[in-house]
Amino acid sequence: MLPNKQLYQQINGSTRWKYGVPMRRNSAITPVLCACLLFLLVVLGSRSGVAAAPDPTEQLRPFLAKVTAALSDPGLKRMTKQQQCDRMIGVIRERFDFQEMSKRVLGQQWRNLADKEQQEFELLFTQLLQYAYVGKVDDYSGQQVQFIQQRIRGDRAEVQTQLVDRNKSIPISYIMLLRNDQWMVYDVVAEGVSLVRNYMEQFSEILRKDGYPGLVKQLKGKIAELEKNFNKS
Repeated sequence: MLPNKQLYQQINGSTRWKYGVPMRRNSAITPVLCACLLFLLVVLGSRSGVAAAPDPTEQLRPFLAKVTAALSDPGLKRMTKQQQCDRMIGVIRERFDFQEMSKRVLGQQWRNLADKEQQEFELLFTQLLQYAYVGKVDDYSGQQVQFIQQRIRGDRAEVQTQLVDRNKSIPISYIMLLRNDQWMVYDVVAEGVSLVRNYMEQFSEILRKDGYPGLVKQLKGKIAELEKNFNKS
C-alpha cells in the first residue's frame, strides 16, 4: 500500500515519509538510538580487541621447542663453552626481555641511572646470566616441557610449565610482559624461586653497602671469573 500522496509531498510539515515508513521530524527517539548504537560499537570494538590479543602460551611453545632443539643439537657439544653460550643466548634473546629484567633487579636504582649506564648494566647482567645459566648446556639430557596453564592480567601473563625428567618434574613458570603483539619473558620462577627476586635481593645488599659503582665492579669481576673458567673447558 502506497503512502498518502499529500503526506509524501509535505516537505515542511511535522511528518515525512521515508521508504514507506512515517517518521517524526523532531522525534526524541533518534538521539537515544544513536547513543545506543555508539555504545554497542564501543563495547563490541573493545571485545574484538581483547579477542585479537595474542596468546602467551602459543607464543612460548615454539620458542621453548626451539631452545630444546638447540640443546639437543649434537653440533652444540662439539663447540667450545664460549661458542655454546653465544649460540644459546642468541636463541634466548628472541623471547627474553633482558632490559625489563635489568630494570626489575635494580628497582629504584634503575631510574637514577643515565641511559648509557642502563645500557651498560643490561649488558653486564645479560653476560652474567649467559655464563651462570646458559653455559650449563651439558646439564640438558632430553627433558621435555609440559604446559600446565596460563594466567593473563592486562599486559602481564604467567605461563606455568613442568620440565619433565625420568625421575622427577620441576615446576617452572614464565612471567611475561606484552610488548606490542609479543609476549616477552622477564622472569623465570623455578620451584617457587624467582630469578629476578633472587638477584634483586643480592644487588640490593651490594647497593646498600657499596653503591652502584661497587655493584658494577663486582659484576665485572664475577663475569671475568666465569669467562676464565669457560676458557679452561
